Amino acid sequence: MKIAVINFSGNVGKSTVARHLLAPRLNNAPIIAVESINSDGTDGPAVRGEQFGEIQEHLLTVDDAVVDIGASNVEDFVNLMKSYDGSHEDFDLFVVPTVPDAKQERDTISTIAALADDIGVDRTRIRVLFNMVDPKHTVEDRFSALFNFHAAHKGFTLRRDAVMYENEIFAKIAESQQSIADVLTDPTDYKALIRETTDPEERQRLARMVSIKRLAAGVTTQLDAVFKALIK
Repeated sequence: MKIAVINFSGNVGKSTVARHLLAPRLNNAPIIAVESINSDGTDGPAVRGEQFGEIQEHLLTVDDAVVDIGASNVEDFVNLMKSYDGSHEDFDLFVVPTVPDAKQERDTISTIAALADDIGVDRTRIRVLFNMVDPKHTVEDRFSALFNFHAAHKGFTLRRDAVMYENEIFAKIAESQQSIADVLTDPTDYKALIRETTDPEERQRLARMVSIKRLAAGVTTQLDAVFKALIK
């Protein structure tokens, strides 16, 4: 399965969704990050036609892939999909993560409209994913504008159980290269190492690893359910 993770807005957790939710459940699919940041950290050009062509050709050669489209590149990516007639059909799904914030909700609606109305992506292939949701609130309360848009537009798939709740683990492992699966399969006995060291900073680091591993065990079951709800 080939999935594009897309939203005109930043700060909706696209990379977290790609790395921790989708790729591990698609046979550890490669993640293709579309970003306009050069290796020296400066802003680079947005997606060029030849780059889009290369991505399109690569998708035709693989069974599974996740394309993580940076917010600064989404507009160009959408325009290039229009230029490459039928290229949107290379994606099985367009996952649109959104968070409970008014601006991001507006941008989510704009993203859906661009995919459904401008490009003609079928409603069954556009899937909204509610992200960073406080479990004390319902998605209907937190995303009322999106639900109202869906009632009027109906050009995308909206499922109440496709929701990722707030969880500390994503912030805790953001700076590392570890996936949640890596954390779970790590055989290190961190509690034993804590007992063996007298260094306060090292003890704190090891204690953090114990905490991360405990969080990873709980969130994996949740993500399995989210993936099932999103893909079904």
